[in-house]
Amino acid sequence: MAFVKRRLLHKVAIVGLLAAGLPALAQSASEETAQGDLAVTIYNNDQALVQDIRQLNIPRGRSKIEFPDVSARIRPETLSFAANGAGIIEQNFDFDLLTPSKMMEKAIGQTVTLVRTNPATGRETTERAKVLSTAGGVVVQIGDRIEVLRDDGLPVRVVFDRVPPNLRARPTLSVNVDATRGGVRPASIRYLTTGLRWNADYVAMYDEGAGTIDMQGWVTLTNNTGTTFHNAETLLVAGSPGQRGRNRNQNVRRVGTQTAQREQLGDYYLYPIAQRTTIANAQTKQVSFLDVQGVPARKVYSRSVGWLTSDNAPVNVNSDISFSSSSDGGLGDALPAGAVRFYQRDSRGSPQFIGENQIGHTPMGSTLSLTTGQAFDVLVQAEVEKRDRITQSEWEATSRYRVVEDDGRTRTYTREERPTYYRTTMRYTFTNAKSTPVEVELDQGGLDRGWWTRDFRVTSEDVEGVQLNANTRRYTVSVPANGERVVRVTYATRY
Repeated sequence: MAFVKRRLLHKVAIVGLLAAGLPALAQSASEETAQGDLAVTIYNNDQALVQDIRQLNIPRGRSKIEFPDVSARIRPETLSFAANGAGIIEQNFDFDLLTPSKMMEKAIGQTVTLVRTNPATGRETTERAKVLSTAGGVVVQIGDRIEVLRDDGLPVRVVFDRVPPNLRARPTLSVNVDATRGGVRPASIRYLTTGLRWNADYVAMYDEGAGTIDMQGWVTLTNNTGTTFHNAETLLVAGSPGQRGRNRNQNVRRVGTQTAQREQLGDYYLYPIAQRTTIANAQTKQVSFLDVQGVPARKVYSRSVGWLTSDNAPVNVNSDISFSSSSDGGLGDALPAGAVRFYQRDSRGSPQFIGENQIGHTPMGSTLSLTTGQAFDVLVQAEVEKRDRITQSEWEATSRYRVVEDDGRTRTYTREERPTYYRTTMRYTFTNAKSTPVEVELDQGGLDRGWWTRDFRVTSEDVEGVQLNANTRRYTVSVPANGERVVRVTYATRY
C-alpha cells in the first residue's frame, strides 16, 4: 500500500484572501464598527447564525436601543435579545440604506438645491427645486416650470438640506426595552441571516504511474450580506438544518461507516476557523481544512447501458478516478459537499486540468469513483445480437385479480395465464487503442421491471458478472493493448 502523508487541519488556518464584487461597497477591516464580541456560524444552505454581544449603557425604564452594523439581509423574525434586567417590548429593522436613489425618493414633496456648473466657464449657479417624482427619472418644479433631470453628462448635483428620516448609513436594528435598573452591561442579539455561505472545493493531483493522489481541501466563504463582520469567531457547519430533500451522492460506490475525528453538533460536522477573522462584505475568503499526500487511487473505465440497448456506433467509456476517504490508506476525514478538480502532470512536469465532479456530504471510510471525462481510446458498443420467445413450461404461473361488482360486493377470480418468455443475447464489443491493457467495468441495467420480473436468469456469460442489486449486473472486462474483445451474455426474462 502506498505511503499516505496526512496533514489534517481540524482547526483551519487562513491562507488567502480574494477580493470579489464591488470594492467601493466593501467595508475594510480597519473601519470603525459598532459590533461587539462576534460569533458567526455559517451553514451550507445560504444561512448563518450571528451572535453579537455589545457593552451598552441602558437607562432605567423604557428606552430605545440601536444596533448598527447588523446584516442587511437579517431575518428579523429570528431575533433574540438578552440583557440583564431589561426586557424587549418592540423591535424594528431599518433596512433603507443611505443611497442617492433613496435620498431622492425620500425627498419627494421636499425642496432641494440644484447646483449646475457651466462646462465652458466652470461657473456654478444654484436653484431651489421641489422634487415631484422619481419614477423613471427625477421630475422637479423650479418656479413655474417643470423640469426632468436628464442623465446627459452635464454637471448637475443635488444638495439636500438634511438626511431624510429613517435612512441609515448602515443596516440598523432597534429594540424598545424596559429596564429595571440603569447602567452599563452586556447586551446580546442573536439572529439568522442569508447572504453568508460556504462550500468546499478540492484540488487533487493524480499520479497515474504511482497510483496515488495528493488532495487539498479548501473552504470558500462568501459574504453578500451588505455588512462586514469584524474580528469574528467563525464556525462552519457541514449540513443544512431545516433543509428539505436529500443529499444525493451518486459518486459513492461504498458508503463509509467510520467516525471522523471532528467535533459534531447533532448530526453535523463542525469546521472551526482557528483564529478570529474579519469577513468583509462582497468578499470571498478561502481557508484550508485538508492536506493529504500519497492516497492510493486508481483509474476506472466504466459504462452503464440500459436494457435492450443497441448502439449504432461504439461509445466512449467514462474515465473515473477511484479513491477512499477511510482513515487507513485514504483521506482520513469526512468530506463536505463540493467540487473535486483533478490535475495531472504532463511529460514536462506541468500540472494540467483533466476534469472535475461533485460530491455530496461523504462519511469517512467511503469509496468514491468520480468521472473526470470520457476516454479517447477506449470504447464499447452494446448490441442486441439475438432475441427469441421461449416456452414457459417450467414457469407456469397464475395471477389473481379482484373485481368490484356494481352492487358493491367484492369477488375474487382466479385465471390461468401463460406468460411470455424471452431469451436475449447481448454482445458487447470493447476496443482499446492504448499501448497498455485496460479493464472496463460495464454495468448492464434495466433488469428490474417490478416484482413480477425479478425471476430473470443469466443462462450464459463469457465473463462472470456480479449482481450489484436487483436492477444492475456488473462485468469487469480486460481488453488487450491495441486490441478488441467481444463479450456475450444471454438472459432469460419475462420481458
